[in-house]
Amino acid sequence: MNHELAIRARGIRKSFAELEVLRGIDLDVPAGSVFALLGPNGAGKTTIVRILATLTSADAGDITVAGFGLATQVHRVRRSISLTGQSVALDDLLTGAETLQMMGRLWGLSNQDARRRSRELLEQFDLTGAARRQVRHYSGGMRRRLDLAASLVGRPAVIFLDEPTTGLDVRSRQTMWDAVRQLASGGATIFLTTQYLEEADQLAEQVVILDGGAIAGAGTPTELKARVGGQRLQLVLATPAAFDDVCGRLGGRALSADRETLTIEADTDGGAGQVRSLLDQIDPDRRLVQRSQLG
Repeated sequence: MNHELAIRARGIRKSFAELEVLRGIDLDVPAGSVFALLGPNGAGKTTIVRILATLTSADAGDITVAGFGLATQVHRVRRSISLTGQSVALDDLLTGAETLQMMGRLWGLSNQDARRRSRELLEQFDLTGAARRQVRHYSGGMRRRLDLAASLVGRPAVIFLDEPTTGLDVRSRQTMWDAVRQLASGGATIFLTTQYLEEADQLAEQVVILDGGAIAGAGTPTELKARVGGQRLQLVLATPAAFDDVCGRLGGRALSADRETLTIEADTDGGAGQVRSLLDQIDPDRRLVQRSQLG
């Protein structure tokens, strides 16, 4: 793609009934970069993705994606993008190979080219050994990888990944991170949404923090971490269910999360009052957090 910006948006606004979800969002995403939109649940991340991916119309805003105006060239935008949403969209009765071959045919590839592209993607996402297995027998991580592979059959210039690692175990999350890095090294533009600063730090060159439908901060991961400061509150959770619960409550305030060790790090100013307030918010009954300490 020969455009300096893969995505340019000015003044995106969106309301649902009386609820204003997006309040004048401006975005610049350089072509060939990994861009992260960071924020808690309900911040408006998915709404922005749906607007940029032509699934929802904005109430206001001037938007260009992959060099094409969203208002007048929507079909050309759709031919240039792919979207992997929060929910995996696969047919459980098809095999992995059949899924990708079907997507190839839908993209207009010949049978031979669809089979060739299927083999390439199965190898790229480490699914060759499961190619002839029905999707219903895939693990959660394998399903996410296949879902991403299916969205890449048409070699899109801009790839939207809406919280692609939510709910994955540590190993599957790392595999997804490796896949994103590989896509970026191939020249694609990646637009990633996430609740985790750690994920944005690992993958993105530029990060925008969204909160309450407005931009609360922007910069490189290093710049954003410097603003957070040196104090971190390390939380050790009592159970995997407690880990998932607290991750959801913390949202973008989670600097890192390791489900294998049930450990989460959250930003804090280190003051006793702020720490106590944070613990009251995420564990009011004092039953989820097994241990906490400042670091």
